[in-house]
Amino acid sequence: MSIQFSNNRLWRRFSLVTAVACVAAVGVFSGCMTGSHSGKGKLGLQLYSLRAQLGASMSALDEVRNWGIKYVELAGTYKKTPEQFKAELDKRGLVAVSGHFSFEEWSRDPETVLAQAEKLGLKYVGVAWIPHGDKFDEATCRKAAKVFNHAGELAARHHMVFFYHTHGYEFVPFENGTLFDLLLKETDPNLVKLEMDIFWIAHAGQDPVKLLEAHPDRFELMHVKDMRKSTETGLATGHSDVRNDVAMGEGKLPLPEILEAGKRIGIKYYFIEDESPSSEQQIPQSVAYLEKYLQK
Repeated sequence: MSIQFSNNRLWRRFSLVTAVACVAAVGVFSGCMTGSHSGKGKLGLQLYSLRAQLGASMSALDEVRNWGIKYVELAGTYKKTPEQFKAELDKRGLVAVSGHFSFEEWSRDPETVLAQAEKLGLKYVGVAWIPHGDKFDEATCRKAAKVFNHAGELAARHHMVFFYHTHGYEFVPFENGTLFDLLLKETDPNLVKLEMDIFWIAHAGQDPVKLLEAHPDRFELMHVKDMRKSTETGLATGHSDVRNDVAMGEGKLPLPEILEAGKRIGIKYYFIEDESPSSEQQIPQSVAYLEKYLQK
C-alpha cells in the first residue's frame, strides 16, 4: 500500500513523527538490551581475596585469568605504582573497573585518589569502611555523608561513579529506622551509589532482597560470597571470622533469591570476595555457581 501526500508540509510532518517513533523504538529495544535494568551483570573478583598471594607475587593474577575472570575490583596495588599494576593486569587481559580507597584518603585529598583511579582506568571508585568507635553513631554518619557527596561530585567530573560498600555496622537503630537510612537520606542519589556486600547485610540481620528492592537506583555493585551455616547473625558490628566466608552454594544465604533480585534491579558487576584462608580453593567453586545465574 502506498501513501500519497498532497503537500510538502504534510510530508515533513509525517517524516518527523516517523523518525521520532523509530528513535523511541530503538531506544526501548536498546534499553532492554543494555539499560540499567537489563539484568546482564558481569562477573568479577575483588582482588583482596588474594591479598597474601599478590603481596608475594604478581603471578597470582595468572590464577584469576585461568579462572575465567576478566573484571577485577581493587583494594590497593601491592607496592606497585598505578601504572605498574595496570600493566600487570593488561598483560593478562584483566580489566580493573572498580576500586576501594580509604575514607581518610577521600577526606584528605580526593583529587589524588581520582588521579590514581584514572591511571588504573577505573569506572567505579569507592570506600568500604567508615572509621568509628565501638559503635557507629549519628555524628560519624553525617560527617561521612558530607565526604561522600563531595567525593561523588568530584568523581562525576572525572567521569567516574562514587560508591559506598555496606559493611553492616550502619544498621544500628536511629529514630524510626537505622543509620543506614540516614546515610542514604543525607547523600545525593545521583552522586553516591552503593555496593551491597550480601554477607555483611545478612550478618547485620538485614534482608538483602528487601534492601535491593527498596533502593533499586542506589545499588549498582555487589560483593557475593556465602556464609558458613554456623555463623551468628543480627550483629551490626562489621566484624566476623574470615573463615565464615565459604564458597557460594555451601552456606546459608538465599543466593538464588538474592541474585534474581540483583538481576531485577540491574546490578552491573558481581564481584566475588572471599577473605578466607581457603580462597584459592573456594573461588573457582563460586565462579561456577555464579556463572549459571549470569548466563540465564
